[in-house]
Amino acid sequence: MNRYLRYSIPLIVFAVIAAFLFKGLGMNPREIPSPLIGKSVPEFALPTVESPDTIVKTSDLQGKVYLLNVWATWCVSCRAEHETLVQLSRSGKVDIVGLNWKDERDKAQVWLRQLGDPYSINIFDKKGRTAIDLGVYGAPETFLVDSKGIIHYKHAGPMTMQLFNETLLPLIEDLKPKG
Repeated sequence: MNRYLRYSIPLIVFAVIAAFLFKGLGMNPREIPSPLIGKSVPEFALPTVESPDTIVKTSDLQGKVYLLNVWATWCVSCRAEHETLVQLSRSGKVDIVGLNWKDERDKAQVWLRQLGDPYSINIFDKKGRTAIDLGVYGAPETFLVDSKGIIHYKHAGPMTMQLFNETLLPLIEDLKPKG
């Protein structure tokens, strides 16, 4: 019996490790799990990019379905996704709220003037605390939030029209009030 036990323990350990590896290889690296899915957007009160005197609170965003897009001028991928966000904004299918992360206000303002401003509201998170509360790994990241402020989806990386049309739009349609 000892002999079987001595050979079976390493075999069991190997099988467990192989199972985790197999599961990991099948996962999409763009789909970073978020513990906030199904929970409310963390509370904040931050100024806008446009004006340090205009404060936006979490409660100000309730009442509509929106995308919360974390972006920064220093982020190369944010520049790559910006035209897509401008297209989405023009389509009117969903509001986009910007969260400018660890950036300089004047650089963000210039960026938006030059490239277009797809955001219905653009929040300025200079210290990055709200982004930390959201579990942001890096910019860009986009969250789908319902009218009650509940997060339903998180995407890490640049937004694409394919992602929007195939994944986000059906979710948005399900979240919008019927009638």
